[in-house]
Amino acid sequence: MDKTFYLEIITPEKQFYVGPASSLVMPALDGEYGVRPGHEPIVTAIEPGLVRFQADGAWNEVVVSDGFAEVMPDYVILLVSSAERPEEIDRARAERAKERAEERLRQKQSVREYHLSKAALARAMARLRVRPK
Repeated sequence: MDKTFYLEIITPEKQFYVGPASSLVMPALDGEYGVRPGHEPIVTAIEPGLVRFQADGAWNEVVVSDGFAEVMPDYVILLVSSAERPEEIDRARAERAKERAEERLRQKQSVREYHLSKAALARAMARLRVRPK
């Protein structure tokens, strides 16, 4: 069995990562989900949070927003709304986004606005949970 699989992390703006990986841990709806080469095929929803993958013997971290993952025995594709390295996160900006989302949730909104506010809050919380190195 091969010791790596092909990994793509894609956002609407760019291909965030494309290359080999030997292990992947991603935030799924029911908790963290681990992937190794030869994994059974699945499609799953991704929650905002921290994705960790091992490439060239080193672990890499990426903060992602919601999306989907397609897992096959020899490749994984993550389609997410946004992806950023922990050191790229502006904590003050993320804190302000969290406060704005919480305020919007306290106001009467349409169902669409409510879901958009919940998504903004989840993204801000994921960004704040990660500590840059």
